[in-house]
Amino acid sequence: MITAEQNDRLTRVGPGTPGGAVLRHYWQPIALADEVAGERPIRPVRALGQNFVLFRDEAGNLGLLDRDCPHRNADLAFGRLEDGGLRCPFHGWLFDTKGTCLDTPAEPEGSTLCQRIRQKSYPVVERSGVIFAWLGDMEPAPFPAFDCFAAPDTHTFAFKGLIECNWLQALEVGIDPAHASFLHRFFEDGDEAEAYGKQFRATSDGSDLPMTYVLREFPRPRIEVENTDHGLRVYALREINEKTTHVRVTNSFFPTAFVIPMSAEMTITQWHMPVDDENCYWVAIFTSFAGPVDRAQMRAQRLDSYSLPDYLPKKNATNDYGFDPHEQAHSTYTGMGEDINVHDQWAVESQGRIQDRTREHLASTDKAIAANRRLLLRAMAAIEEGRRPPLMQGEATGALTGPSTIDCMAPAETWEAHWKQAVARRRGAAPWAPPALAAE
Repeated sequence: MITAEQNDRLTRVGPGTPGGAVLRHYWQPIALADEVAGERPIRPVRALGQNFVLFRDEAGNLGLLDRDCPHRNADLAFGRLEDGGLRCPFHGWLFDTKGTCLDTPAEPEGSTLCQRIRQKSYPVVERSGVIFAWLGDMEPAPFPAFDCFAAPDTHTFAFKGLIECNWLQALEVGIDPAHASFLHRFFEDGDEAEAYGKQFRATSDGSDLPMTYVLREFPRPRIEVENTDHGLRVYALREINEKTTHVRVTNSFFPTAFVIPMSAEMTITQWHMPVDDENCYWVAIFTSFAGPVDRAQMRAQRLDSYSLPDYLPKKNATNDYGFDPHEQAHSTYTGMGEDINVHDQWAVESQGRIQDRTREHLASTDKAIAANRRLLLRAMAAIEEGRRPPLMQGEATGALTGPSTIDCMAPAETWEAHWKQAVARRRGAAPWAPPALAAE
């Protein structure tokens, strides 16, 4: 049973909180590269309860600064890109991407004030269409050689969407394999030719059964969880018959992400980036192991559900998530359309802005959720004892590959070997040569 104090530790993300201290030891996906493109590449960013301004200077360099100008705290998100940096419109103070003050033009000739001023800046890295920031004070950890980072740009696509609740309850949907048989149930399987870019609509590796059928007809998976160097590996095993087992292998990417299969050819690596205690963005990189990603189609599909520039969901609590009782009776389990992001959004937002875990009753299918909470609490304890938290830390992190994720049909007696062979076959056929997997 989670206590109110433990729930508070797990969910609070601001400066000085135990949870916030953990999250500042890991890279955070603060924006899409698309958000700092175009005529004015400046974007206000709120992450971990703090306000920043992200910009790309005239030379194309990325910078992330505290959002309030150090002169009199005006909003730098309204700044001007000129003269090698970002200039505050209030008095013209100019800062480069590292926070160095380049100019204080209203000061008298010969003033040395500028030399004594510095705006706090943060390391940023652009990977696969996503801009990651290191918001802690310690040396940034290396990026792992995960597939979503190793694949060429032609074989990845990035998108995001706002969820109006705490990041942890949003993440916990992704490491809960049992919910898909209900929350994402479709009463008809649909045409596989129209499955591109849609989760749970295609067939699994080695099967002609669509995932919608497997999830609908076999709703009692056996869940197994194991610890890994990147977090957790989660197995959902559905017995099709005495000889065949459907195997779904997913991963947590500690502390805020998971890696799951989307289809036989594509995977999803998805973070839940805390905006503050009560809001988060899901940020996903879709990675193809076959042909190049059809970005135009993937983007159009998602813009049906999200509005720019803030990636706000068009279906939300104000319009009951598009709920249609006739649809619920005849075509989908939720009655909220076919976009599974909407289903997940309803599920986690309906728990409240911050879920009160003192009122929940975890079941046998919640093994991964319980294991992940223990990892978070141990990470907090490590920091409080003066140690770096476990997982995704140190030089060895840069050598991590994969992580392996797949949906496949397997012989019941040899499912453990079979899913690894299926992963190896897919990776071996990929046109961009994914990094070799470590022994698993």
